[in-house]
Amino acid sequence: MRSGYSLEQQLRACREKAQTSEVIEYVDRGLSGEFLDRPALNKLRQDLREGILSKVVCLDPDRLSRKLMNQLIVSEEIEKKVELVFVNGEYQRTPEGMLFYQLRGAIAEFEKKKITERMSRGRIQKARQGKVIRDYQIYGYDYDKEKEQLVINSYEASVVRTIFELFTSPKSDVQGINGIARYLTNQGIPTKRNAKQWHRQVVRQILMNKAYVGEFFQNRWNTEGMLANKYGSSDKVKMTARPQEDWIQVPCPKIIEIEQYEHTQAILKESRRRWRGTSKHEYLLSGLVRCEECGNTMTGRRAKNWGSYHREYTDVKNTAGAKNKGCGNRVNCEKLDDEVWNELIRWLNNPEELIESLNDFKDSQHSYEKMVLERIGIELNRIKTGRNRLINLLTSDEFFQEVDVRDKLKELKEKEVNLLKDKKEIETKLKEEQGKGIINTKLLEKATTYYLSHGTDRLNIVNKRDIIRSIVKEIRVDCNYNVEIITL
Repeated sequence: MRSGYSLEQQLRACREKAQTSEVIEYVDRGLSGEFLDRPALNKLRQDLREGILSKVVCLDPDRLSRKLMNQLIVSEEIEKKVELVFVNGEYQRTPEGMLFYQLRGAIAEFEKKKITERMSRGRIQKARQGKVIRDYQIYGYDYDKEKEQLVINSYEASVVRTIFELFTSPKSDVQGINGIARYLTNQGIPTKRNAKQWHRQVVRQILMNKAYVGEFFQNRWNTEGMLANKYGSSDKVKMTARPQEDWIQVPCPKIIEIEQYEHTQAILKESRRRWRGTSKHEYLLSGLVRCEECGNTMTGRRAKNWGSYHREYTDVKNTAGAKNKGCGNRVNCEKLDDEVWNELIRWLNNPEELIESLNDFKDSQHSYEKMVLERIGIELNRIKTGRNRLINLLTSDEFFQEVDVRDKLKELKEKEVNLLKDKKEIETKLKEEQGKGIINTKLLEKATTYYLSHGTDRLNIVNKRDIIRSIVKEIRVDCNYNVEIITL
């Protein structure tokens, strides 16, 4: 049945057509006829199988389904058991009658598509005018229906700032996404839907949402076919992302500074290693050290040597199923901790030197990536030339092994696909880095202020670890003890 003001009129018309008071009504209120899997329709089909019904009265064929194929399936299923009657028009089980019935179904399906298209076009036009087309329920914002804009909710915005602050500058009792979720729950802060319990995934979504830096996009997701499909079915359609060039950016008030957001994204990439469970013994560089030789992460442990114990970082993995057991690289814990910490102190005392060196690193890194792109371009041209030669060979009268040529074409195609994938990844990375430094001056100033306010003598291992993680992404060590510190 159609939802809205005409629903009761539709029901009354069906009752009059039935000409009896002994009726069972099957009404799917507010659900799209696009899907077969609807509660009331499922109940109707079940009652048919159990022989409860003697006649089915329906307003129009498109009330069974908006899709012609589904319409035919359901009507045939009904007519095998009982008589099927429509309020608006009858049809005979003749070739002409079936043709008319199918034409009506096709027109109904076409009408549905046209309505969807017009609504979609209208929403896109509104978005291009800078209007927010609906309430997206974004934490930190309210929806102004009159102005069709997002406005800051001051209370929720303060919670958003707290979440970003706790993640980028963690306290000893609030660390990582799980820690933040527990903290918000314990503080009695409600979610956007007024739930008492915060889930880690909700916190992660907030940390990744670019709306908080004033970049809000509409027309980002393709939800065609998902409308009102609340119950799950074989024809369920998943939401997919549209190409980025189809996204429409609209004005959105800023809650978080871009520097803090970028710092958050860098930490999120390393969060699995950074916030894994704490060990029995604390290690200053836990989750940051990696072996340059084999690529394994290097974890802290106590090792026995000549009857005495010492602490070390090692890449050896003794866990069952470890893909890479490690090359056996071992580094003295105290020696590496002191070297890294002393280098950090030198950076904090000379922040200008650090920024300059990092900018030089960024330029050299981009030069390398551009060189790789150039090489990929040359390879793609070679593949194109080779493919043209092989195609010409296939169409010529020369004697050759056709199977070999086709195998070579397949090989070239696979190589081309891999090269295009690599090209896209590098181009995306360069685009993301455009106009963005590896480390931001404000973040470094923040770490410096934190360091100076505590003083070297009063810093414990937790304070030192917080400072290091606010700047350092990874520490690579080879077997000759060459140390490379990579910043966020």
